[in-house]
Formats: sequence, C-alpha cells, structure tokens
Amino acid sequence: MKRLTATLLLATTLFAGPSVASADGLNIVFTHHSSASNTFWQAVKKGFDDACGKVEAKCNMIFTQTEGSVEQQLANMRAALAAKPDALLTSIVDNKAFDDVIKEARDAGVLVIAVNVDDTEGAKGNARQAFIGQGFKPAGYSLGKAISESFPKEGAIKVLVGISAPGQNWSESRGAGVMQFLEEYKAAHPDRQVSWERIDSGTDLAITSDRVGAYLNAHPDTTAYFDTGFWCAGVARSLQDRGVAPGKILLGGFDLVPEVLQQMQKGYVQALVDQQPYMQGFMPVMEAYLNKKVGLAPSDIDTGQGIVRPNQADAIMTLSSQGLR
Repeated sequence: MKRLTATLLLATTLFAGPSVASADGLNIVFTHHSSASNTFWQAVKKGFDDACGKVEAKCNMIFTQTEGSVEQQLANMRAALAAKPDALLTSIVDNKAFDDVIKEARDAGVLVIAVNVDDTEGAKGNARQAFIGQGFKPAGYSLGKAISESFPKEGAIKVLVGISAPGQNWSESRGAGVMQFLEEYKAAHPDRQVSWERIDSGTDLAITSDRVGAYLNAHPDTTAYFDTGFWCAGVARSLQDRGVAPGKILLGGFDLVPEVLQQMQKGYVQALVDQQPYMQGFMPVMEAYLNKKVGLAPSDIDTGQGIVRPNQADAIMTLSSQGLR
C-alpha cells in the first residue's frame, strides 16, 4: 500500500501542471487475449491511450482476432517483443503459455507488468514484475453475496454459474469465488436445499443467450444465474424475449459495459462487479513512465471489486458509454 501511495502521489505531482513531461522515446506495447469487438477492452484502451498521450510515449495495443485466443496472444507477444519495446503490458490468462516469453522479455531488460489477468500464483508463477487488476476469486465471492440478498426466503435455491472461458484464469477464479460463497451459504442454511451447476457459457452475447437460455428453459425453477463476464446481458435479452418478468431469475455479472447496464436499468440484472477498466489501461503506463524516468519499481494495484446495483445504473451509464467506467 505504501508503494502504491507513493506511486500515485508522484504521478499526481508530475501531471498536475499544464505541461506534460516527455517519456523520452518510451515504447510500450500491450498484448492481451481479447478482440477489438469486446466492449470492456475498448475502455481499457481509452485509459491506455490517454496515459500514453500524457507522457508522449509510443504505444501500441494489440488485440487478438479471435476472442480469448491464447495462441494468437502469444504470437502477438513474440512479434511485439521482436521490436524491442521498453515495456510489455499483458494479460496472463494461462498459467503456463506465457512463462517462457515473459522470462525472455525480462532477460532482455523489458519491463513486464501483468494487467487485467495474472498468473493464479502471482509472482511465484510468472516472472512479471507487478499486477494491475482485480482479485478475481474475492470478486466472485462478493458477487455471490450481493445476489444472495435477493434470494427467496423460502424454498430451494438452484443456481447456474456460467464459466465464460473454461480454463482461463479470470473466468475460473471468478466462478470459484461464486461457488465458494454458495458452499458457505449452504452450510449456513442447513434447513434449505441449495444446489448449483456450472456451464460453459461462452464469450459472445448471442452464444451465452443460446446456451444459458436453453438451460433455463429446461430448468425454469432456477433461482439465479451468475456470469463471469458481462454476457449475462444476453441472458437478460433471452428472458425478456420469452416474457419472463425482471427479477424472476436473478442475474449477476462483471463489468459496467453499456449492454449490461441497460439490462440492469430494465430490472433484469441485480448486481455487477466493477473492475475499473480505464484504470487498468492508464496506471500501467504511469508505472512504466516512472520506472524509466525515476527508476521506481512497478507496484501491484488492486483495481477493486465494487458492487454496483440498479439504483446506480443511470449515473454510471454516462461514464460507461464514454469508456471511463
């Protein structure tokens, strides 16, 4: 916390005035696992671009062609490192796939910061120097707790947990957090039948709508659906198309993109978790700048697990549409 505070204070001092300090040729590349069509990552890119503009750095964010493709991300990373950047920002969605290339980058003197997704073992599992992003399992737990406040007071509780990207750290960890909460909830309510299943729910609104919608058709007594991303918005559309009233099946997910906030405004989504994508794009650039200019080592930054509820949706929608939340 002290290192984070010092970093933020120094960044504030450097950028408080009207003039902008130059990064003296600082070259930053950001590779990750998502395609350009992913609304969440456009907010990360805005933060990244804004920070790069402030320090006059040469920056490039490289998307994958296929959403969630580890192979494409790895190829992009190797190609980017061939140009010898000063800093590599990258998501670590797989515990093994990027170990060698990140070690090679470090050995070559490239600053490496994990952003958005980290190795599940953190620094013990990968040579990256810091992580800027959300604690996924605690965030999943917090979402489970928030939705449970709307569970019916009597009768069975039947839950479906959507693992958007099976095998990828962020999705598995969030789902594990939700299921940890459900285990504790079941233990605390021995007089009630509490059960849950997991499903490969996908990372596309239409696919998630089809897969989860089919499950809900077959299991109309489902109490709640938890998504590990924002694709619960597709499920909300499916429920609306079928004439299911808002709140009959509780929905919760992650990230404050306009699609899911619209469904929250309609009453179909009861809780969302914010991980501040703009901050995830902005702060690693600041840390790369401070490393080059002042010699400060990069620090971990937890971008949070704030719970957003329907009464906040209207206020947040404007910021979300601007790519700031």
